This record gives sequence, structure tokens and C-alpha cells, in this order.
Amino acid sequence: MTQQKAFRGIIGSGQIDITPPVGIYARNWGAASHDVAEGIHRPLKLSCLTFQAFQDDVPLVLISADLGWWKNAEHERKFRQSILDQLGLPETHLLFCLTHTHAGPGICEDDENKPGGHLIKPYLEQLVTASVGCVKDALKLAEPALLTWHYSLCDLAINREFPDPEKNRILTGFNPGAPADNTLLVGRITSLKTQSLLGTVVNYACHPTTLAWQNRLISPDFVGAMRELVEEYTEAPCLFLQGASGELSPPQQFTGNTNLADRYGRQLGFSVLSALESMEAPGHHLVYKGSVESGASLAIWGPEPTESSTTKKAEIIMVEYPIKNFPSHAELEREWTECEDRVLKERLWRKICIRKAIGDGQLASVPLWIWQLGNSLLIGQPNEAYSEYQIALRQKYADKAVAVMNLTNGSIGYLPPRDRYDLDTYPVWQTPFAMGSLDLLKKTTVEAIDSLILT
Repeated sequence: MTQQKAFRGIIGSGQIDITPPVGIYARNWGAASHDVAEGIHRPLKLSCLTFQAFQDDVPLVLISADLGWWKNAEHERKFRQSILDQLGLPETHLLFCLTHTHAGPGICEDDENKPGGHLIKPYLEQLVTASVGCVKDALKLAEPALLTWHYSLCDLAINREFPDPEKNRILTGFNPGAPADNTLLVGRITSLKTQSLLGTVVNYACHPTTLAWQNRLISPDFVGAMRELVEEYTEAPCLFLQGASGELSPPQQFTGNTNLADRYGRQLGFSVLSALESMEAPGHHLVYKGSVESGASLAIWGPEPTESSTTKKAEIIMVEYPIKNFPSHAELEREWTECEDRVLKERLWRKICIRKAIGDGQLASVPLWIWQLGNSLLIGQPNEAYSEYQIALRQKYADKAVAVMNLTNGSIGYLPPRDRYDLDTYPVWQTPFAMGSLDLLKKTTVEAIDSLILT
């Protein structure tokens, strides 16, 4: 496929271990019978990239952390603001993205009274320190570089909305009869001085839900083995960005099998390496050179230098989502207090956290981040959009590399397409957002890109 125009600037990369202590609260599944992590499968990592158009330019900072989701919006804002303050950055200039592992530690201070919950607050404080230190190290090592992109494919992701054969509902699990977006976007950062690889970016939409309630180990799920494979080959940090994966996952989920998570990671990793090998030399693309008559009439193509760009923009746009018929905070608190079922109580607790995040009004104002780096667009938002979102944006801006990120700078709820609201399915009853909210996000994103970014 055609190589996208590169961003040329001062780029830095960094990575740090953020594995929490064994014994931390780590109950991420309603069906789990345990509350704390009993060991480590693979270390959790925090990776960062810094982008500057020129020396001393205020950097755009992209962070990816092997964490699950934020339950308390106020705590997430406080956490992110601490990073912004210590780095002296405006809110537009930081994307803190979660890989969305479901085998990570609890990161909600509201859980401090639960088993292992006393470790959450000090862990979050360490995360702030680690984030700031990683970014500062990346800025110290930053050098003139090119960021180039390539679209490829990986068939790890499948549709995970399976019609229940026995009841009129949709189960969260492999649906072999439904299509899935398997688009893989790979970014390559290359030093202009040495032509060596400084880092890779992997944007792929697939829920890391291989490991579930049976697993008692801290794990990045498939992201860990993918990253290990790519970094071993490239000898440079690899940063993973979770795409619009609302209805996407690996085929076999909900296990305690760490070997399966590693296998899925290698499957994605080899696709990433294949994409890297298919790219032309940095700053080059193939052009038609003419024809040669032989046994057949041959078209000759060869590499030529391509233009690069120092364009760097960042915007925040507020999206006003309508709220569906969702219980008030007081109603949910009352139900939670009266509930004695462990699984249902966990579901109610999550709804309480969502209601606290959006307030008790009929509209929720949620930020959307849009960056432009050269001929690429990086789009981050805190909800779990379905893949329809990234498909539409990539079709609309086919001449650009479009990276779409869920669970960026917060976590709230799912954004399913309109037709899903007629079904009994988890994302629909989990989300506080009314039918049509995904359409609203698409419309707002396109209008913002056209009016604020590409003008």
C-alpha cells in the first residue's frame, strides 16, 4: 500500500517498567472469586513518544500504559493533571492511552478498603513519577527523525457479539458469522542521523480479554508478547495504541491460559514485523519509472524521495452526548447497598462510577483529542467506540494515516452503532449514552478535522 507522508521533527522515545506489587487489588471480573494479584505473568510497561517540530518546541506527548480502565473520572483527571503540571504541558498536548488489559491492577482509589486496596494510591503516585521521568528521558534523547506509517492486516481480531442459541440476547463472545475490522496501522520512527530505528507504534483494535476471572496473575495480555517480539527484532521501544475495539476481541477469550495470550501476542507481533518489512526506506516511496519490453511489457517501479512535513497540531473538542434512561447516582447507591450478590454488586459499582463521571444531567460533555503529525491524524477519546468509527474516518481521510484510540485520557462507556440498541447486549446496557451517540462522535470528529486541523 502507499506509504504515508512522514512527519519530520524532533522525536524522542522511552519506556519504563510499571509492574505493580503482588498482592495489589486486581479484581477486574464480576465472576472472579479472588481479589488480589498472586503473581506476575509478564511485566507491565509504560511507553512514551515525544514530538516536536523544532528544538524547544512544546512537545506533544503520547503515553501508552499496560492498564485496564479508569473507574473514577475525578481521580483520572487528578492523575493526568499531575503529569501535565510537572511537565509544563497544556491539556491538548498529552494523550495517556490504556492498552486495556483485563489482567492489570486496580487503579481506582475508591477500592482502597478492599483486599490489596491499600496499595493502589502509592502505585498511582509511582505511576505519575514513572510517567514524568519517562517523558523527560525521551526528551533528553530526542533527535531529528521521521515518523512514517503503513496500513496492513492482522486477523487476530474477531467480532465478539454472539447470538445466544437459547435466549433472545447477545452474548459477549466469538461470532464466526460476523465480519471484523482487522486493519493494522504501524508507525516507524527512524533517526535522520543514523537511519536506525528509534521506535514503533502499533495501532490495532482488539480487546485484551484472553485472560479473565480464572487468571490470578498480573499481565499485559497479548500486548506483552507482541511488544517483546517486535522489540527483540527492532531493538527499539514499541508503543501499543488500543483502537476502536468495542465489538472486537481474540477468538478464544475468558481463560486463565497465559500461553494462549502469548500466542495471540506473537500472532499480532509477526503481522507488525511483516508491515515493517513491507515499508520502503525512510523518506521514500515507489514511483513508476517507465516500461521495458521483454517476454512481456514490463512496468518498472523504483524508490524516490518523498516529501515530509513538520506540521504539528493539537486540538480538544467537546462532544455533548445525550444520556439514555440511566439510573441516578442516588438510585444506584441504594441498589448497591441492598445488593448481596457478588457479581451484581460489582456491576452496580461500575454503574455508580459511570454516573459519577457524567453527572446526573441529561447531557454529558466529553473531550475528544485530535492531533496532526505530518500527514497523519491521531484521534483519542475516553469511550469504547465500535470499529465503525475508525472505518469511517479511514475511508473519509484515505490519503492520510489515521490512528484511532479508545480509552484515552479517561474511561466512561461504550459507543455502539444505532442498530445495537435494539438488542439485549452488554455494551448497550453498560453505556450511559443514548442511541446515535456514535454517529454524533463521527460527525463531530469530521467537522473538527475539516475546520480546525486541515485548514
